[in-house]
Amino acid sequence: MIIERATADDLDALLAFRQEAASWLTALGSDQWQRPYPADRLLATIEAGVVFMVRDGSATAATITLTSDAEEGLWTEQELREESRFVNKLTVARTHAGQDLGGRLLDWAGDRAYRSGAQWLRLDAWTTNNSLQAYYLRHGFEHVRTVTEGGAVNGGPRVSGWLAQRSAMPSAVHGFTDLVSTGARCNEA
Repeated sequence: MIIERATADDLDALLAFRQEAASWLTALGSDQWQRPYPADRLLATIEAGVVFMVRDGSATAATITLTSDAEEGLWTEQELREESRFVNKLTVARTHAGQDLGGRLLDWAGDRAYRSGAQWLRLDAWTTNNSLQAYYLRHGFEHVRTVTEGGAVNGGPRVSGWLAQRSAMPSAVHGFTDLVSTGARCNEA
């Protein structure tokens, strides 16, 4: 499997990928990701070069967004002074579930964060998704706090405010052919 930056050509596939994940979450009884993600916002993150795709041949196996920008209102000023990278939208295709792709992507992200000089790999998770929170704890993250106020709509409740972090560290065990570091682009359809 390879990992590479997403391009604008991946937009429709990523939107469909997110919808697949939302449907799966609904079947599990979660309200996570029930609102469609705005295509223009996703395209902006793709164009910023912070969305990455894991491909298994011609199939998209997983995706992750890794950025140096924190979502507003989650982290304290002191925490924001600490060099960090933030994980968003980590999603694994149902066809590739059970292979620890998410854990391997977290290791890849931690390695990338470490090589950029970051001290922390941080994330925010859905506040009501206890299974997801337990998943991150099993993968070495420590719960920092849960932010429940100051959501995007009129300062209301925040739906993704369970904050966690782990030290950024080198990892050669993620097992992906990393085309991000080489700047190469996979030509597979």
